[in-house]
Amino acid sequence: MQALVFHQFGDADVLRYEAVPDPVPGPGQALVRMRAVGLNFADVYRRKGNYHLAGSPPWILGYEGAGEVVTAPEGSGLQPGQRVGFADSPFANAALCAVDVSRLIPLPDDTSFETAAGSLLQGLTAQYLCRDSYTVRPGDWAVVHAAAGGVGLLLVQILKHLGARVIGIASTDAKRQAVREVGADVVIPTEGWSQAVKSLTDGRGADVVYDSVGSTLRESLGAARTGGTVVFYGMAAGDPAPVDPRLLMDRSLTLVGGDLWNVLTTAEERRTRATELFSWIRSGDVTLRLSQTLALRDGAQAHRALESRQTIGKIVLLP
Repeated sequence: MQALVFHQFGDADVLRYEAVPDPVPGPGQALVRMRAVGLNFADVYRRKGNYHLAGSPPWILGYEGAGEVVTAPEGSGLQPGQRVGFADSPFANAALCAVDVSRLIPLPDDTSFETAAGSLLQGLTAQYLCRDSYTVRPGDWAVVHAAAGGVGLLLVQILKHLGARVIGIASTDAKRQAVREVGADVVIPTEGWSQAVKSLTDGRGADVVYDSVGSTLRESLGAARTGGTVVFYGMAAGDPAPVDPRLLMDRSLTLVGGDLWNVLTTAEERRTRATELFSWIRSGDVTLRLSQTLALRDGAQAHRALESRQTIGKIVLLP
């Protein structure tokens, strides 16, 4: 089969589209013919060597995708030809992928491969940020960093669906316009954002601040109201400075970490959460914005586009 691989860590130029052996499903695994793969910053971090990779090269990236079942274990409930997706299984950047049956999510007939591959990981992330990390209440002021990113655009829409008032933060005019289009109440630049939040909330501060930037964490704590919450779930601009626990005590702040892998713990959890996400997409409450759809062989180009931080929405690769 053909796959997008790399033999050493480095920039996007290390990626190669090569023939590799077909995967052999292990016990409890189905073989899936990949039709669409979601590209995420985690793929960039693994390519660079920032995240641990098991085994030896060539390494295959990709943890999110959709396709058709080729073979499945007896009693799994899956049939050849069945359309499925997944958000947390490795080696998706290939024509074929062996996936644990428990990680596969049957797709509704009206959900395309591109929609599933473009929405599962980031959509389920946005969902747990609103359900598990912080319980959104109608009328809450919610601040979203990197609001024009893949998670950001979905998070803004889910927050609005749950009744929050949303302040989106984005770095360019084009990105701010995209955030307005998905329903944010106010969209502000990255410069002077914390002061703007205080002004917009009449000096009170936000009920919840969603921070995926990392280096802005201290400012996010300052922009939250007394008794408010900051949800930290990414480090796109680098590691945050250490936080003095006395800062949390003095203003009764809550600082919560978030990681999707701690939420998707069972097949039932994956499928129940995905059912809700797909229902929001089908109803139009949540709209997926695809930034680019590229052939898998053009994976290096896709990585460069993502790293440029000029993309708005999701990049999907087609094997």
